[in-house]
Formats: sequence, structure tokens, C-alpha cells
Amino acid sequence: MLTWKDIVNFTVNGNPSPEKRVEKTDEEWKKELTPDQFKITRMSGTEIPHTGAFCTSYDAGIYNCVCCGNELFDSTIKFDSGTGWPSFTQPIKINAIKYLKDLSGGRDRVEIQCNNCDSHLGHVFPDGPEPSGLRYCVNSESLIKK
Repeated sequence: MLTWKDIVNFTVNGNPSPEKRVEKTDEEWKKELTPDQFKITRMSGTEIPHTGAFCTSYDAGIYNCVCCGNELFDSTIKFDSGTGWPSFTQPIKINAIKYLKDLSGGRDRVEIQCNNCDSHLGHVFPDGPEPSGLRYCVNSESLIKK
């Protein structure tokens, strides 16, 4: 189980190796994604709170990256954080997510990306429920559920 200490370590010392790499040009991504998906996943955008399709959905399934299909989160570790975005306590596997220090907007945060294709997913915070204490705050537009 990952902890906040592990997340900080990844931002300082590097991330686990992805299972595979998926690299495309912006033009290729634009052909495959909706304008909202492109804005969020390829340009680090954020959807308006409480508007995402997966914000209040708790049906069983696996949440995959909308860009490359990489498995990211299992519905069994999804919880209602009250923040307006889908929230999870752990990734489905350690090397599914890439962690980057994010100082934008005058805040010290950790951005999460798909480790296979660098798709912006959201951010992770150390204020989630036990036992991990993690809250992966994810944009619905960056996910597809299978």
C-alpha cells in the first residue's frame, strides 16, 4: 500500500517504470479525444466540481485512462470525498501513476498522470481515509470505466 511518504519519494527520486509507453502528437490526440478530454488530459485542465460523470457513480468496475486504456483505479477503493471529483485511495498497481511536483497557482501539490501516456489525471493529497491516508482526486474526463 502506497503512503504519502512513497508519493513524495516518487516526486523527488523518480517514478516506477511504466508497463509500456504511448506517445502521440497533439494532432493525433485531438482526433481521438473530445475537446474537454483533450483540454484536461493533454493541457492539464480541470473540470468544474460536481459535474463529472464519475463523481457520484459507485458501480463496480475498473477505471482506465481515457487516452491509452491503462488500468488506473478499481471501484472498490473509490470513496465520496465531498470535493466534487471522483476520489480513490490507491492506484490499481504501483506503476500505473506518475507523480510530479506541482507548484502552479502558488500551491505545493502533487500532480498525477497516467504513467503510460502522461495524461493529466488530477492530484493526490495526504488527507484521505485510513489506512493509506491518500486521496487521489481525479477528473472524470480523464477516465473511462470498464
